Amino acid sequence: MEREWVVEESVAVAAPAADVYAAVADPRRMSEWSPEVFAAWVRGRTVTAGTRFVGWNRVGWRVWFTTCRVTSAEPGEAFAFRVSSFGIPVALWGYRFEDVADDPSAPRTRLTEYWEDLRRDTRGARFVSLLGRVFTGVPADRRAGVNRAGMRATLDRIRAAVEKDRAGTG
Repeated sequence: MEREWVVEESVAVAAPAADVYAAVADPRRMSEWSPEVFAAWVRGRTVTAGTRFVGWNRVGWRVWFTTCRVTSAEPGEAFAFRVSSFGIPVALWGYRFEDVADDPSAPRTRLTEYWEDLRRDTRGARFVSLLGRVFTGVPADRRAGVNRAGMRATLDRIRAAVEKDRAGTG
């Protein structure tokens, strides 16, 4: 099977795009959603394009960190960040928000999470792929499948939390 370089998954959330965006666009909350992320240190209080942060990840006994920079922060529309390791590009992660409500009184947002592997023919790509395997235990050619499963879990957790918060305040 050919290596996957881009993966995306979607879920429908019974909430307006602004509410879904608010939950997703703060990296400090990523530990609530992601099965790998257990902490994030964000430089500054507000998160806008250009904000830098460090993500701390864990799979079993393996722990690693990545440095990230927000590349898109458009409320209710898009949130994305680039991940690097030792200054070498690793991945682009992002979220798209789309209003899919048939009835304006019942808001519904399609939340799409996507990942793109940036370890292609770049300076240090082999080195970063090797580090990825050492730290995560996952070879680069299997990372897409692992991320797809993680995305499903992440999206389900976001959906459940946003819908619960909305039910508690609505």
